[in-house]
Amino acid sequence: MIMFILRRLLQMVPAVIGITLIIFVLLRVSGDPVTLMLPEDAPQSQIDTLRQSLGLDRPLPEQYVIFLGNLVRGDFGRSIRYGNQPVLSIVAERLPATLQLSAAAMAVALIISLSAGIVAALHRGRWPDHVATVFSVLGEAMPNFWLGIMLILVFSVQLQVLPVSGQGSLRNLLLPAVTLGAGLAAVLTRLMRSSLIEVLGQDYIRTARAKGLHPRFVLFKHAIRNALLAYLTVVGLQVASLMAGSVVTEQVFAWPGIGLLAIQAIHSRDMAILQAIVIISSLIVMVTNLIVDVLYAVIDPRIQYS
Repeated sequence: MIMFILRRLLQMVPAVIGITLIIFVLLRVSGDPVTLMLPEDAPQSQIDTLRQSLGLDRPLPEQYVIFLGNLVRGDFGRSIRYGNQPVLSIVAERLPATLQLSAAAMAVALIISLSAGIVAALHRGRWPDHVATVFSVLGEAMPNFWLGIMLILVFSVQLQVLPVSGQGSLRNLLLPAVTLGAGLAAVLTRLMRSSLIEVLGQDYIRTARAKGLHPRFVLFKHAIRNALLAYLTVVGLQVASLMAGSVVTEQVFAWPGIGLLAIQAIHSRDMAILQAIVIISSLIVMVTNLIVDVLYAVIDPRIQYS
């Protein structure tokens, strides 16, 4: 297992390099970074000075090597919006809020999808199954920003039981977590239902029932554990969707995470912050998928990594 984890960590290195190369190229394809950072009426002398200070007057290969070297040292550049502060410290200050929101949204999605998916599979073709199916279709059809606005109108404006925006107590976290996790819950509910129905039709499940084992033991010990393998795969893949969806959700609820920071950076043309957010978000997604791979062996002991 340890060797597998080390191999996966080494495999992340070329992936990270590829991500940095894509960001580096896109920043230059989208236009001159200096002209994007400065106002349109900036004098040529100011443009030349900023270009030289950022090292953009050098050849592109040399710029990329310098860019990589700075990243290795943890230097993501400095922000033009926040008074020339180091970008890494700005992103690190906002990152815990996004991680808190993403973890809460994932918890909402897991609780809803596991319970609804299991109930739907056990009552296939009956009204609980139909209710879960309708919920899944609606959850996938509703955009995050629309659902967030509707929740604000109902629970904050009409009922006045939850705050509209901001970060603080659990009450502040509830609406954005439900908004971000609803779409994921819909996807995972359908997956859990179909996976469990398939597992319940396998021969070893019928054999366990024929031996007289308690139905709950068969369900939780054999059926659900095997159905979770495909479920976990999609959970790992959906982490990227959570990180992307947090941009819109944080904007709707004024949640002070890196999603809201990215919107502000776009408006102020702060490209250093944007590239730091993309790189750090990519690392989080890769680490999460590594954790999911390790969980496979925990759920199913037959899976071994040599």
